[in-house]
Amino acid sequence: MNKLRLMSIFVEVVECGSISKAAEKLELSKSVISLALKQLEQELHLCLLKRTTRKQTLTTAGSRFYLQCAQMTQQAEAAWLEASEFTKIPSGILTVTAPHALMGSIVVPALTMAFSDYTAVSLNFISDDEHVDIVQQNIDLAVRVGVSKNSNLKQRKIGQFSDVLCHSKTMMIDAQSVPYIAQHWQTEPIMQLFCCQQQQQKIQYQIKHRANTLFDVVSLLEMGLGVGVVPDFILKQNQRLQPATDALPSIANPIYVLHPYQTHVPLTVTLAIAAIEKKINEIVTNQ
Repeated sequence: MNKLRLMSIFVEVVECGSISKAAEKLELSKSVISLALKQLEQELHLCLLKRTTRKQTLTTAGSRFYLQCAQMTQQAEAAWLEASEFTKIPSGILTVTAPHALMGSIVVPALTMAFSDYTAVSLNFISDDEHVDIVQQNIDLAVRVGVSKNSNLKQRKIGQFSDVLCHSKTMMIDAQSVPYIAQHWQTEPIMQLFCCQQQQQKIQYQIKHRANTLFDVVSLLEMGLGVGVVPDFILKQNQRLQPATDALPSIANPIYVLHPYQTHVPLTVTLAIAAIEKKINEIVTNQ
């Protein structure tokens, strides 16, 4: 047996008052308990208990050793109890990363609402359109557009959205021949489908302006500097933009949640996934 196990058995023998009672409590045989005490005394080169057929008495060395062992077992029990509480009441720091477009409109509102009653939970949001290393950055949950190739992560699709070509409501333009405002992830050539007289027509754009966040793109669009794509749920909430006439939305972009936990997923992560999925469904329904 390891030292900690021997020490915990010694504590039970002392507190139960006999080897028999300790064996009954621990659901072990008396011979196993006796052997454990003998091994402990041999390794310490000390006599810890003076035993007779009717009585056991701690030696001076045994009394001091017992106090320290009892403190150790109390700390172990407290640690076990505290750890088990994590499966019952959400607590601790929850670090979540998501693209800018999803963070402000979906993730932050969903999680602040979900954990509003759990004061022991601290939320740590990281907005990043790049796929940061979840393990290296100690991230609990990632929300991403598209499936991830990392097979070491657990991932699940929780929703989807489409990109819509749009422009400022103040612009009276031909959306097929104006400057294009691109997000940083878009590369040329930019192709957009239009439906004209029940026929699909593909238009190629040259990028005029570019921004590294969706919200900067939205600002440029609101100023009337051209056309660009915006997620449908963002466009729905924006009073200054409108879809370009006859422009067809993109194919559906799937939204996934990813986390590094293979087993025993923390309660905070489970609740966060449910809250984000619910928020996405609400937005889709309201559209």
